[in-house]
Amino acid sequence: MAIAAARRCGGRGPRLEGAAAPGGPGEKTPPPPPPGGGRPPARPRLRDLPLLLRTLALTLTVLALARPQQRDVVRERFSEGIDIVLTIDTSTSMRAEDFRPNRFEAARQIAADFITGRMSDRIGLVVFAAQAFTQAPLTLDYDFLLSMLSEVETGMIEDGTAIGTALAISVNALRDSDAESKVVILLTDGQNNRGEISPETAAEVAQALGVRVYTIGTGARGEAPFVVDHPFSGRQRRMVPVEIDEDMMTKVAESTGGLYFRATDNEALRSIYEQIGELETTRIQELEFVDVQEHYARFLFPAFLLVVLEILLANTILRRFP
Repeated sequence: MAIAAARRCGGRGPRLEGAAAPGGPGEKTPPPPPPGGGRPPARPRLRDLPLLLRTLALTLTVLALARPQQRDVVRERFSEGIDIVLTIDTSTSMRAEDFRPNRFEAARQIAADFITGRMSDRIGLVVFAAQAFTQAPLTLDYDFLLSMLSEVETGMIEDGTAIGTALAISVNALRDSDAESKVVILLTDGQNNRGEISPETAAEVAQALGVRVYTIGTGARGEAPFVVDHPFSGRQRRMVPVEIDEDMMTKVAESTGGLYFRATDNEALRSIYEQIGELETTRIQELEFVDVQEHYARFLFPAFLLVVLEILLANTILRRFP
């Protein structure tokens, strides 16, 4: 019976329901693999390359038209400085308190500000009382000059007022100067009562050497408060007369081409120094050299190469046929 069952089944094993015969109409055949090992063709992937090259070329061309430049600017400054001698009275009368805190301290502070405000000018310092001497020679080292000015005090020289001697020493400091403008700014609060040289004689020498003298009379009009040390009663504040030989100082200044000024307080003295500073200005000549380097070629040449590359690709491997 087993043999008969096997024959009825045609000698075949059991078949799965729904299974198609090999090669039959129900079997799906997989598509053949694309050429190149499974990768898509190169031309479709590169078809947007000409547009990209053209965009880059246009961008580079715009940058080239902007003319990028590198500017190297060299400035050369030529200054024709002035030689100035500041001549300051250090007699004890400069302790009068009609200035804040007194005449000498105000004169020293304002002179320091004047020095700081100058540029390319050689400045010297002469101090005087009964005698006169050079505290600092003509120099461009303003720090040194300010240091020497800070060491000056009233009473450091025998008391008196040798205006002529101080002016002569100041003019002598400018004798060998090659500057186009030579100036003395003489500040005092009194009359010439010491020294062997008169102010008029010193002014004649200044005129012969081409030195311009500005004179400043320092002190309130009438009387000024002055503190004296009394041996028995101690420090006393007294009013003392202010005696400035303005006629002599005007004559000295005008004979040399300068001017005479009267300062009665701190603000007036500062204004006088500012006026002198404006009258005696330093000539400055500035030359400017400009070296311009054009950099448009850095962008234009690559843009040209990109255009050439686009044309080559569009007419060779990426050529489109109708």
